[in-house]
Amino acid sequence: MSEILLFHHAQGLTAGVRAFADELAAAGHTVHVPDLFEGRTFGDVESGVAHAREIGFDNVLARGVAAAEALPESLVYAGFSMGVMSAQKLAQTRPGAVGALFFDSCLPVSEFGAWPDGLPVQIHGGTDDDWFAEDLEFAQQLADSVPTAELFLYSGTKHLFADSSLAAYDATAAGLLRERTLSFLAGL
Repeated sequence: MSEILLFHHAQGLTAGVRAFADELAAAGHTVHVPDLFEGRTFGDVESGVAHAREIGFDNVLARGVAAAEALPESLVYAGFSMGVMSAQKLAQTRPGAVGALFFDSCLPVSEFGAWPDGLPVQIHGGTDDDWFAEDLEFAQQLADSVPTAELFLYSGTKHLFADSSLAAYDATAAGLLRERTLSFLAGL
């Protein structure tokens, strides 16, 4: 079983992010879910992004990196949307990563250096998600250049479709994402 460090999206550590973490834990994995917004949640992505901008994206990233310090090196780094920023940095720069899961976002690999040899990654995003549309090129580049990378696209979904506490939740697509995520984790 895997040990996972899961980062929330810009709306904060919502009940849906916690529920997703609980589903992974119910499958036997150990899941750590730090609250990078210190208890604050937001009703929409724009308000959460404004909060992140106010406290500084560098500070949000630093909080994410700090969350890993007390944990073992052998982790799977996962993130939803804005949380991918911390997950991707740690996956690319912290020794010992065993896998990466990026939901609703992907940054250019060059943002944090090279992709580690052999590190498996799954990227999940919606084809009708305006936020993910900005990252699709980077996700495709990662999937095309790394043999251990998989890109899954979900038609008709909105941003944060796997968060069961949000209006964008799509039970069918979220179920498929969860199934693929659990299969990925089982293969590590």
